[in-house]
Amino acid sequence: MNAAVAALRPAMDPSASRVASLADAPVVLEADRVEKVYPNGTHALNDTGVQIRRGEFVSLLGPSGCGKSTLLKMFAGLEAPSSGRIVLHDGHDAAGRASGHRSMAMVFQEATLMPWARVADNVRLPLDLAGMPRGESEPRIADALDMVGLSQFRQSYPRELSGGMQMRVSIARALAVQPSILLMDEPFGALDEFTRNKLDSDLHQLWEQRGFTVVFVTHSIYEAVFLSSRVVVMAARPGRVIADVAIDAPPHRDDAYRVSQPFIDNCRILSEHLTRANRGER
Repeated sequence: MNAAVAALRPAMDPSASRVASLADAPVVLEADRVEKVYPNGTHALNDTGVQIRRGEFVSLLGPSGCGKSTLLKMFAGLEAPSSGRIVLHDGHDAAGRASGHRSMAMVFQEATLMPWARVADNVRLPLDLAGMPRGESEPRIADALDMVGLSQFRQSYPRELSGGMQMRVSIARALAVQPSILLMDEPFGALDEFTRNKLDSDLHQLWEQRGFTVVFVTHSIYEAVFLSSRVVVMAARPGRVIADVAIDAPPHRDDAYRVSQPFIDNCRILSEHLTRANRGER
């Protein structure tokens, strides 16, 4: 933003204050010069550095093959880097930490629900695996289902739900462990545009209300701009970070934001970064 434009903005712009407060928040998760080379020779990531601050909604944006999902799995402890390190900023290296660490939960591309189990039992699964008594887990199940708007479907089976509702169950299952960091691997990519926009709106509202940290993988510029406080743009051959863009936008986002000038401007900026990446520019 140039100085002339900045001078015209109100002194107490809420979006600017929100971005500034997140920029000053402590780092909770970090990729420090991470490289990943698979046994078959595939060079997935090269010298990748990303810092995630408490309360941020950070999207990893880029084409297929740029290492977005690989980086997310490293954050979750499901993959180990070939070199460099992933650090949870409680002083521990993520490579030595179990993937089920309670401060973190992951939502995958598919809902991966147990078809023979009712919605409430699917949401309860991680708590059962942790040995939590039913009396303690039940309020968490109720709260998680309420957060995703599925309280009335707790006794339904997955086959009785739409694809969007099944993904809501998957999100509720992650929220039931009360994570401070939520990792999401393109969870809405297979859904129709109407359902995807609705879930994006609901997720952003949930993030506003609950204040947890989100790292979100997507191929969609529009989704990244709508959801994020920051977008990390990645390019392939091998995967690397080429830009880190703060999204200057209202903290509360609705359908009007999708057709606003700030939304269009942010989409243009990200599109330009991806175009340069596809040309092989740094």
